[in-house]
Amino acid sequence: MNTLNKKRIQKFFANKRAKYSLYLFGMILFICIAAPFIANDRPLVVSFNQQWYFPIFKTYPETTFGGDFESEANYHDSYIQELIQSKGWLLFPPIPYRYDTIIMGLSDVAPTPPDSKNFLGTDDQSRDLLSRLIYGYAISLAFGLLLTFFSSIIGIIVGAIMGYYGGKIDLFSQRFVEIYSSMPVLFLVIIFSSVIESSFWWLLLFLSLFSWVGLVNVVRAEFLRGRNLDYVRSSKALGASDCRIIFKHILPNAFPIILSFLPFVLSSSITMLTSLDFLGFGLPVGSPSLGEVLNQAKENLYAPWIGISAFISIAFLLSVLVFIGEGLRDAFDPRNG
Repeated sequence: MNTLNKKRIQKFFANKRAKYSLYLFGMILFICIAAPFIANDRPLVVSFNQQWYFPIFKTYPETTFGGDFESEANYHDSYIQELIQSKGWLLFPPIPYRYDTIIMGLSDVAPTPPDSKNFLGTDDQSRDLLSRLIYGYAISLAFGLLLTFFSSIIGIIVGAIMGYYGGKIDLFSQRFVEIYSSMPVLFLVIIFSSVIESSFWWLLLFLSLFSWVGLVNVVRAEFLRGRNLDYVRSSKALGASDCRIIFKHILPNAFPIILSFLPFVLSSSITMLTSLDFLGFGLPVGSPSLGEVLNQAKENLYAPWIGISAFISIAFLLSVLVFIGEGLRDAFDPRNG
């Protein structure tokens, strides 16, 4: 690692807001990756009749524990719990519900307010709200990271070609990008959803075709500046190919600016998915998503805990990403020290 990059890292961690936001984002990623071990309606481990079982990884029929049926054991059934505890024990995750678990025996008609069993309450389908938010975070981050990755590849390639070659290529490409960016993405998604059943991967593919536009101008500006530098001219004089100059010489020097822009692309990707889910044109019905929780808050105004939980969750995630982006921008800005 060279001295310049060390200084950039030091400048980033000198920004306390960005540093703690990065720590919080790492914690969010850990929770999302470990979501099946944090919120699940299956026990982590079962000790029965001096044998060990791991229902979180494998499905066991209830006859395994002395039940009557060959169907999967319902570990929340008091009968199954009594059978297991008579010859052993079972350990549930901290939140003993998955995002799609229908909770039976609630104290009131769903949605119910927060209590000792459901820390954020339940939604109108008798599902644990905290569990749905955790899995919604996981899906939103996975979707946002993948969309950021694919849109960045397209945006970098298009912006690099425009900035490096300039002239008529740049002129006509700019007009194309202006027309392309003015297309009504929301209406196209509505049409797309009416023709093809929406899914995670179809939605990711479709939005990747439009989300790359925001990165083009940043990459183009860096390549317009970098193509006239002395080391680029020297490479051309030595006979280096355009592809080698673009990806071997200019792009590594332009990458810090691109990197500082990526957290904002990620936050906009998550916002796009949340908006589509809220309107009903996003992920399939029943999928855990932040937009679906927002829609439930709109439909159940008499249950304010749903709206408050959704607002705080979305605002917290987007704020963390924006603060990280601001820290990267300041760290890679040559004008700051």
